[in-house]
Amino acid sequence: MTTNSGKITSISGSVVHVSFRHTLPPVFNALMVQDLVLEVQGYVNATTVRALAMGSTQGLARGMAVEDLGHPIEVPVGRKVLGRMLDALGHPIDKKPEPKAPTRAIHAQPKPLSELNVSNKIFITGIKAIDLLAPMERGGKAGLFGGAGVGKTVLITEMINNMVGRYEGVSIFAGVGERSREGAQLYAEMQAAGVLPKTVMVFGQMNEAPGIRFRVALSALTMAEYFRDHEKTDVLLLIDNIFRFIQAGSEVSVSLGQIPSRVGYQPNLGTDIADLEERISSTNDAAITSIQAVYVPADDFTDPSAIHTFQHLSSTIVLSRNRAAQGLYPALDPLQSNSNMLTPLIVGERHYRIATAVRRTLAQYEDLKDIIAMLGFDELPEKDQQTVLTARKLERFLTQPFFTTHQFTNMEGRSVNLKETLDGCERILSGEFNDYTEDDFFMVGSVEEAIKKHKKKG
Repeated sequence: MTTNSGKITSISGSVVHVSFRHTLPPVFNALMVQDLVLEVQGYVNATTVRALAMGSTQGLARGMAVEDLGHPIEVPVGRKVLGRMLDALGHPIDKKPEPKAPTRAIHAQPKPLSELNVSNKIFITGIKAIDLLAPMERGGKAGLFGGAGVGKTVLITEMINNMVGRYEGVSIFAGVGERSREGAQLYAEMQAAGVLPKTVMVFGQMNEAPGIRFRVALSALTMAEYFRDHEKTDVLLLIDNIFRFIQAGSEVSVSLGQIPSRVGYQPNLGTDIADLEERISSTNDAAITSIQAVYVPADDFTDPSAIHTFQHLSSTIVLSRNRAAQGLYPALDPLQSNSNMLTPLIVGERHYRIATAVRRTLAQYEDLKDIIAMLGFDELPEKDQQTVLTARKLERFLTQPFFTTHQFTNMEGRSVNLKETLDGCERILSGEFNDYTEDDFFMVGSVEEAIKKHKKKG
């Protein structure tokens, strides 16, 4: 078998120009120079391709021989990769041997509409605020939006802890531009929880080349698609962080000489996100449920990266810096968070009624905050005073201690089922706990814990 080979004609940062004497490789084909993988991005002229380096170009020189591998970048897939920690190219980073597994190209077309299956089942997380106000869709996509330091990664790790243990399928975690500390910590936590044998972790760390960070999500998604299509197994796909995927795409775009669009993002921002998101889908055989953290630059929800991501999601969980500052964790904003699933036909009349009443009470409290700030709480009519007190109890009831933060808070974590959440909110709204203080409801699981807390103080 004759190989198609070329030679390097120029190197500029992560972009390498390679000339071929005979056949030009197609776009997305993988090239190999020494031990470095390149990916074809486009054509310079009739004999030269522009390729993106999946690593450092240090040590490369003009005239070096480059081999066309004849296929796109491929990663190992299947049962043999479970329990492993891999990089974006499928190589192990857990000090274990290479997985002897079949490989699959990371570039693929989304499933045709005729093969897709839209679910109306709720994906229970055990986190009160999410299950009540922004229920997730089984086989859907949920986004955790928030600025720096409001708890996105903590919420994702808590969901892993709550769900992976009782989840029947496999879990795949994509760390896009992750800190190495977070990756090592997550690996240790999963090992301790005993869920690693059903999990694959794929990392493209912060210090890696932009090409690696741009492709790591596709590598993880390719593994998820294999489990869905060939193993007929449900997959939980966790991506942290979509913004760093967009950021890497922006760096790649600049390297390739494309003219930036609004706020300096790549001109094909919408397409980059759609190419990833449209492949995350469910078929009649199995579902891919995706939870994605989305960093929001400067807490600006009009940023193009946030706007383009919103439209692909079935559940939007917005984390508020204001609530985080008050110590209300998870810092979910009850008025901005929403879900396509929160309709009477899907969640049922009772859930819909309670969620609507909770949101209405919290919205009324928000409207009254300015009056309280100017005139004081005592100047409010009695009915409004009761609304404020009820809203503050609901705010605190929707907090809960997390298993993954036990070492910091010294509080045992709580996973609360949906029935307990609905019962607690309904009883608070009915006025049953009017003689309780709001502190009784802070950082508890079910409402029964709040009752015990109150009696102990009694």
